[in-house]
Amino acid sequence: MRVLVACGTLFALGACAEQVKAPRDPGVCYAVTRPNGEIQFNVVAREQPQIEFCAARLEEMRVRFLRMGGSTREVTGAFQGQFIFVDARGVAFSRSLDGGRFFALARTGDGRLAVPGAIQRDIDELGVVREAEPPTFPVAPQG
Repeated sequence: MRVLVACGTLFALGACAEQVKAPRDPGVCYAVTRPNGEIQFNVVAREQPQIEFCAARLEEMRVRFLRMGGSTREVTGAFQGQFIFVDARGVAFSRSLDGGRFFALARTGDGRLAVPGAIQRDIDELGVVREAEPPTFPVAPQG
């Protein structure tokens, strides 16, 4: 009985903890910032048809800041109730800021973003993963 009461108390305390919810505005892409520890949602783009388009807008913003001399290498965004995390590895989605993340887009060898299964990689002699060379096809003789 005491175990049930203890579990119920922990569950109630966890349920009372205020979770930050991502805005659900249709098609609006947000950048998430934390000035002074408070979370703010800033509009990056409107009329985005899918979460991947929002991730691309956030990646553009990240690269633009780096080119201007900024040091921010990770960007957090939000789109229709989900959070987006863009970093050096790629793009991940989550329903909460500190919950589990779904890895959605990986970086290719040249830094572009792609669906992880679409990236063909190879391991060289030193054990370093590199992008595989595109296949070559024999050229038919011209006759």
